Parts: sequence; structure tokens; C-alpha cells
Amino acid sequence: MDKSILVLDKGTRCTAWNYSGERLVAGLIDGSLAIYDSTDPASSNFTCTHRFKGLEAHNGSIVKVVWAPPEYGDAVACISEDGNLSLWEEIVDDTEGPHWKMCKCFDRNTSQVLDVQFGYGQTSLKLVAAYSDGRVKIHELLDTLELEKWQLQAEFQNVIDLVSKFGNVSCISASISWNPERIEVRQSSFVLGFNSNTPSLNSAKVWEFDLDHQRWLPVAELSLPEDKGDQVSSVAWAPNIGRPYELIAVATQKGISIWQLRSNPDHDGRLSVHRVALLSGHENEVWEMEWDMSGMTLATTGSDGVVRLWQSNLNGAWHEQAVLAPPS
Repeated sequence: MDKSILVLDKGTRCTAWNYSGERLVAGLIDGSLAIYDSTDPASSNFTCTHRFKGLEAHNGSIVKVVWAPPEYGDAVACISEDGNLSLWEEIVDDTEGPHWKMCKCFDRNTSQVLDVQFGYGQTSLKLVAAYSDGRVKIHELLDTLELEKWQLQAEFQNVIDLVSKFGNVSCISASISWNPERIEVRQSSFVLGFNSNTPSLNSAKVWEFDLDHQRWLPVAELSLPEDKGDQVSSVAWAPNIGRPYELIAVATQKGISIWQLRSNPDHDGRLSVHRVALLSGHENEVWEMEWDMSGMTLATTGSDGVVRLWQSNLNGAWHEQAVLAPPS
């Protein structure tokens, strides 16, 4: 009989493991955060060691949590149902012991934050956030020792034609996936897709920072000509352990597309892309996708409540490797 390693608090809405898999953060429906740790190094059992709530930051449940990279300490960004984005940091001192405090609440004006991810920049930590009005904001950490000091580096919409601007945009959701490759290898980049009422914003696009001109540029669009307006529910950039190309998964209502992204730009600065597979199996919308550490296996889940694992064989053909379904 399988043995559980932890029992989540009632009302848990979302979770995320840290980079080492030694801590779990959970967002709850009452707007609080819970931290789970393994108190015994010899055991794989986890217990809740901290639970806290910032009334000034969140109204409603927590819908997204993500850990900052480990070299910046134990810190978590979270999005609440009302669209607020905040950053929490664990503080260790001699008087109170370990405790968590909110070190930053990002201004959102009238739009709501839909997704957020951390990424490495050439000189600092980046945070990219997607908003319900179709905008993207990229924040840069000014001081690695002070997580409350961020500045806005860039703001734009998810379109290839940078001259075009769209008003009256309404986005239901957005999905961001940062290139997991360290910045020493290439420029910082991420992929972003929207589920909105504006087709030009929806298709997944790869954005890369141009050091020469100090700006973010769209370098690839991950969609076929007939699919460019399709609403995107999830994107996932695979780790690269030696491939001459990148792998990115994009989920729409038509299925899960696996794209190869080449690193050599053409004359207009665009990167060549090729769809190598269109995977189907989930009954309805795909909510989350995540690659394993090798970038060889893709896990997906959605509204059908099933987890599916996908792999490619030696000939490059993708297939469903396993299905994990809850007991009936």
C-alpha cells in the first residue's frame, strides 16, 4: 500500500516544491500560506512548520505560488484571487527564530496578475508577470540582499509586431515559462501565452533580452499559421542537457504541441521553430505542464483530473508513457 509523505491542510488551492524538493509551499483558500518541511532528515514525512497570512496583501484565496531561486534565500512569490502579487521571505533571527514576512507587494493598478515566474538575468534576478489587460511587466532586483528593492525594467504586450497596441483586452489566464538554462550560456529568455479575447496576444511567443539595445524582443512564435489565434492554457520550457535545440510544450484546446526551437537566428533576428508532435489525451483543458530535470519526460494535468506522462522514443516519435488517475 502506498504511503503518503504529507497531508495538505484543508482548503489548499495550489502548491510548489522548492528547487531542492526539500520544502513545499501551499496557498490556501483563506488567503494564507503554509510551509511544509521534513523535520527528520532520515524521514520523508513532511509537516506544516509555518502558516501565515497577510491581510493587507490578499483578499481571497491564493491561486499561484512560486519559489525564488535558492541563491536568493527562502522566498516565495504568490498571486491572490483578487490579482495581487506579493513576495514573502523567511527571516531567521535570534529573538523570534525563523518566521516569514512580506517584503514586497507589487503595484497592479486596475488589472490583475495572472501568472508570475522568476528568471536569471545577465547581472540580476528577474521577475516576469502577466496581467489581465494583456500586458507583461519585467521587474529587476536591485540588491541581491534586499528582496524588497525591485525596479520595473520593461513593459509590453505579447505581440510580434511591436508597433501594434491593443485596448479593451480581457485575459482569463496566462502562462509563463522561463528558459531554465543558466544565463552564462545564452541570453535570458522566456515563453508566454495568453487565453484572451484578442487573438494576436494569445499565441505563445519566445521573448529574449537584446543586450546591445537593452530591450526585450519577440524572437519566435510557437504556432502554425492556422493556429495563431488559439487560446493558450499552459506553456513549459524543457531543461536542456546537450540538445542542439530547445524543447517547449504549448497547450491549447487542440492539444499539446511540442516545439523545437533552434538557437541560430535568421536575417530578421527570428529563431526557427518546428512542431514535432501534437499530443492528445486530456478530455478538456490542460492546466499545468512540467518537465523532469532531464527534459525528457513531460507531465501534464488538467480539468479531467488525470496526470499523463509523455516521452519520445529513439526515433523522435512522442507517445503517452503513463497515466496517473485518482481512484474511482
